[in-house]
Amino acid sequence: MPEQVRGTAGSPTDELKGFLRRRREQIGQRWADEPLFRAVFTLSRDEAVEAGKSVVDALAQVADAARVEDPDAAGFTTVREQLARMGVARSRAGLSTGQVSTELAALRPPVENLLLADLADAPPEHVRDCLSTLSVLMGTLRVVVVQTALSEGQALIDRQRLQLLEVATPVIKLWDGIVAVPLIGTLDSARSQVVMETLLESIVEQQARYAILDITGVPTVDSLVAQHLMKTVAAARLMGAECIVSGIRPAIAQTMVHLGLDLGNVVTRASLADALGYVLHQLGSGIVTPDPTGPVAR
Repeated sequence: MPEQVRGTAGSPTDELKGFLRRRREQIGQRWADEPLFRAVFTLSRDEAVEAGKSVVDALAQVADAARVEDPDAAGFTTVREQLARMGVARSRAGLSTGQVSTELAALRPPVENLLLADLADAPPEHVRDCLSTLSVLMGTLRVVVVQTALSEGQALIDRQRLQLLEVATPVIKLWDGIVAVPLIGTLDSARSQVVMETLLESIVEQQARYAILDITGVPTVDSLVAQHLMKTVAAARLMGAECIVSGIRPAIAQTMVHLGLDLGNVVTRASLADALGYVLHQLGSGIVTPDPTGPVAR
């Protein structure tokens, strides 16, 4: 590809810049009928045309800066969010990254045909150089869309994962001033952090004096998670609530002992029921269970 110098009269980048600005409307109209724009902007063709014209403006700005090979060119900044929405929308519709890239490749022929019409009387070598520059520019656009869509897709996955963690960490109000977090499944550092944040928020909202952290359904706990649990207990205490840990399995108890964690200031109980009974007793209440010989208070 020939050297492209910004400001050189008749250079491929200058030619392309002028062409894109002149043919902005026609390109936007033709792109509006392409699958990528037509499938994303389903409510209004005019909206698809305007979206196409904004992308053309970005390409013209990139050509003006002679950075047709640079996905980080400033011109792409203004349309990156729009391009990301388009890429993600097609991915959500079930298209693979390769299929999205193919739809992006289909945007080049309409532009190429218009450029050839504009250069009908130009020397063949100049036409070839301009087409080569256009090819590089459209290829860079594909890279920008795919990269941005992948980034947005990962961000969406991360948000959904956080939402799932929050859903999987319910805080239950057991009694006035008593909340509980029954944990089920594997605990990792990320989920342990969500547990802490969710529990502390509930302590404030419920004005809870006692919080029960039940780990009966947690099969194993590693050193980082064990430390997170201890930090959660300490944080709850700072919020004015006493935190009781219940349901510690034998394997988890051994892990905590091997780690040398000091549980001397932490109230523990064998089960959630025992923890609730302890808290009610602390509040001056009790649980009465039926017994053939008469009621017995726990």
